[in-house]
Amino acid sequence: MSIASPLTEPAAAPGRARRFLRRYPPLVLLAALFIILTLLISAAADWIAPYHYTTQDLSNRLLPPVFLGGLAQYPLGTDELGRDILSRLIYATRFSVIIAILGTSIGAVLGTLIGFIAAHFRGWVEETLMMLVDAQASMPFMLLALAVLAFFGNSLVLFIVVLGINGWENYARLTRGMVLSASSQGYAVAVHALGATPARIYTRHILPNILSVLIVQFTLNFPATILLETSMSFLGLGIQPPLTSLGQMLGSGRSHLLLAWWIAVLPGTMIFLSTLSISMFGDWLRDRLDPTLRNR
Repeated sequence: MSIASPLTEPAAAPGRARRFLRRYPPLVLLAALFIILTLLISAAADWIAPYHYTTQDLSNRLLPPVFLGGLAQYPLGTDELGRDILSRLIYATRFSVIIAILGTSIGAVLGTLIGFIAAHFRGWVEETLMMLVDAQASMPFMLLALAVLAFFGNSLVLFIVVLGINGWENYARLTRGMVLSASSQGYAVAVHALGATPARIYTRHILPNILSVLIVQFTLNFPATILLETSMSFLGLGIQPPLTSLGQMLGSGRSHLLLAWWIAVLPGTMIFLSTLSISMFGDWLRDRLDPTLRNR
C-alpha cells in the first residue's frame, strides 16, 4: 500500500491549469463572458437602466461622462436631447440583439429548408434552387435592402425580414452538401431500408448529425447581421425614433463628434466589442465541433 505524497496535488495543479487554458483560451473565455453579460443586460434592461430611453432633460443637454467631469446621475453623459446615454445604450443593445437573433434565425431556417429540398428532389429543382443561391451570393445585398425598404416603406417587421434574407445562401449550400453526404452514410441507408419516410430520416437522423455545423454557421452569421442592422440604421433606413438601436445611436451622434464624441463613440465601441466577441467564440466553436480541426 502506497501513500500519496502531499506534493503531488500542487504539482498536478499547473498541469490542469495548462490543459484548461489550452482547451478554453483566455480570449475565448473573455468573449463568452462578454456575450453572457450582454444577453443578461438586454434581458434586464427594464430593471437596470436608470431612465427610460425616451426620457428627456433639455436642461442637461450634451453633458460629458462622469469621468470627464459630468454629473453622477448621468454616468456616460447625455445626448442632444438630454437623454441618458447609459440608459439608451442598454436599451439599444436589447433592440439590436433581438433584431439580430430574429434576422439570423429567419435566414438559418430558410436556407436550411432550401438545402434539404435541393438535396432531396435533385434534378431541375436542385439546379433552380442553386441558381437562386448563386444569384443571391452575387448580388450586393445592401443595395437590395435599401431598394426594398425605400420602395415598400420602413417598418420593424419588414426590416427584420430583410435582414433575415441576408446570408440564407450560406445555409442552403452548407445544408445541401451535408445532406447529400449524410444520405450515403450507413445509418441513413439502414434507416431507409427499414422503411422510414424521407421526412423522418431528415428530421430524426440527418438533421441532428449536421446541427452542430449549422449552429457554428449561425454564430458566424450573427455578427454580420448586427453590422448590417447597424449600417442600415446609421443610414436612416433601419430602426426609427422613438425606438433606438446601436446603429441608430451611432447615426444620431455623427453630427456631434466634435462637441460630444461620446454619443457616437460609446455605441460604436459596443458594436465593435459585440461583433468581435461573437466572431471569436464562433471561430473557437467551429474548431471544437469540426472533427477535422479538433485534433490540431
